[in-house]
Amino acid sequence: MSYVKPAELATRMVDAGAYKLQLSTRDTLIRAFMGAALLTIAAAFAVTVSTQTGQPLLGAVLFPVGFVMLYLLGYDLLTGVFTLGPLAVLDRRPGATLGALMRNWGLVFLGNFGGAFLVAILMAIYFTYGFSTAPSAVGEAISEIGHGRTVGYADHGAAGMLTLFIRGVLCNWMVSTGVVLAMVSDSTIGKIVAMWLPIMLFFYMGFEHSIVNMFLFPSGLLMGADFTVWDYLIWNELPTVVGNLVGGLLFVGLPIYLTHGRPKARKGRSAGRLGRLGRALTVDTALTSDERRRTEESTPLPEPTHV
Repeated sequence: MSYVKPAELATRMVDAGAYKLQLSTRDTLIRAFMGAALLTIAAAFAVTVSTQTGQPLLGAVLFPVGFVMLYLLGYDLLTGVFTLGPLAVLDRRPGATLGALMRNWGLVFLGNFGGAFLVAILMAIYFTYGFSTAPSAVGEAISEIGHGRTVGYADHGAAGMLTLFIRGVLCNWMVSTGVVLAMVSDSTIGKIVAMWLPIMLFFYMGFEHSIVNMFLFPSGLLMGADFTVWDYLIWNELPTVVGNLVGGLLFVGLPIYLTHGRPKARKGRSAGRLGRLGRALTVDTALTSDERRRTEESTPLPEPTHV
């Protein structure tokens, strides 16, 4: 299995972020919708395994199948673009602006919610025989998750909100590590193994993932769980989104970029240019910096093969 060193990994991360920011509205929404749908089907699968076997660890071991499928197919999650998009802006890639970043985040959020909510409806039908009976044991387990992770936090007030936020931070520290580790290998098996480890960890630890929660909580509400939409938004989804943003960017994207990425590469290139003083200039190196920038901006980014 091939291994990509951190310096090249940092460049791949920036390339991926820049590519995602230039995607059309249609492509961004479709990829986000399908990404969330696959991930949340896997969440339903993991809860089913945990409930029916009484072994939560087994559910956590199997949950990463959804994450693997969606990233091998090139779909997107909000947790991933939280980490990759800002790096393209920091690196001043053509078209990577704050406006483009906000647009991407907004579209991915909408697409993710659409895919997760569809799965929530389908699974609620599945667990209740089309709402004709009480929820099955798995349906009841999902409803209890929704109650415990909304009202349960609210019962602790500010301490509960802090705990929720920290669980969101820890979640995307692990999930975005999975996103990045998918780029450390060019082989399918290498990508799968690298992604599997941090995703299994986050699920078993009960960290808060904004996309998984877009499925768990609406499906619980559809099956009559004892909490409200307001409880879901204030005491889970919105703080989780903020925690996911902080965790992915602060503990995954920025550390790799700052220590292995473009600033270091620019320093190395500057030293190399000083060492080449006195050599004859070729036609290619005769381009001015302005000409190079215009050339870059007029050329659309190719899709990264490593994402």
